[in-house]
Amino acid sequence: MSIKEIDFSKTLSDDQVYESIMSHYSSLSKDWITHQWNWMNNVYASFNDHYKYMIIISLVEKTLQFYDQMNIQYSYEEYYSKSYLQIEKFSITELCEKLDLPKETVRRKVLELEKEGVITRNKKKININGKAYNFIKPENQIKFSAKYIYLVSQALNKDKTYSKKLDQKMIENIIKKKFSLCWRWFYRMQIPLIIGYHKFMRDLTTFHIWGTICMNQILNVSKHLNTGDNKNSLDYFTTNNVLIENLGSNSGISAMSISDMTNIPRATIIRKCQYLVKEDLIKINAKKQYVLSSMNFRKILPYQTQVFKYKAKFIRKVINLVTIS
Repeated sequence: MSIKEIDFSKTLSDDQVYESIMSHYSSLSKDWITHQWNWMNNVYASFNDHYKYMIIISLVEKTLQFYDQMNIQYSYEEYYSKSYLQIEKFSITELCEKLDLPKETVRRKVLELEKEGVITRNKKKININGKAYNFIKPENQIKFSAKYIYLVSQALNKDKTYSKKLDQKMIENIIKKKFSLCWRWFYRMQIPLIIGYHKFMRDLTTFHIWGTICMNQILNVSKHLNTGDNKNSLDYFTTNNVLIENLGSNSGISAMSISDMTNIPRATIIRKCQYLVKEDLIKINAKKQYVLSSMNFRKILPYQTQVFKYKAKFIRKVINLVTIS
């Protein structure tokens, strides 16, 4: 049996992916924001509660970590063929630390998940029932993630940092084939990324609303960002200046539209937007619509930088896996 040699000169580093994302931000930003917005919508839609979903995937990620350590790999079909998912161990304290939530909150949410039949618990043993699969199976999310990874690979090709030509279907197939490994990487990106915004904005509902305003604004100004034209890609800082100034558009988004898009109650949106306005993260335009504030960039920059570090690590791992497969 021949042993496959890995050509390390063809693999990527986190820094190479990070620099490419920052340099080509205008051609990547719309798809990344859409990627994250769809993720947040799925998080909320599962239970009408962001934190219940975060508890579930935090438990799943722990088991995926165990599989990785034991060199056990499941494909997408194999992983979801079971009638339930058994979690390696269970600790309220560990969940509190991971999600930056009070013990009382986590304990209450876990009890609610038990009453809803999503999980069953026996002392420190916990199972996620098959009925929860519709909430956590990432069929569509794999497509969104594969598309974004493909776009980053194109940017890396343009920079002559990476030579292999990928396509979206190839990336989807690798993620599904090596699902337990790839989705552990995905959760290791998303969980700290989302919890970072939770810390900054006090809760995930506020972040979800802010992200919807952000997505609306980038769609409105996208023609001024040269999106899809890699020859004229704008870097992160220039793109954000265009976005914040709302260049080429005087449109925002109303509370009713945000509610229609997210299914978050309109009264909740109005209350959370009052906080965002007070913190100068958004403002209200002459049409009584919400838009990003010019102060947004300065305040959010440290968190955005960390987000891109998490994102670069995930993308680097997947692209390298495709490269050596």
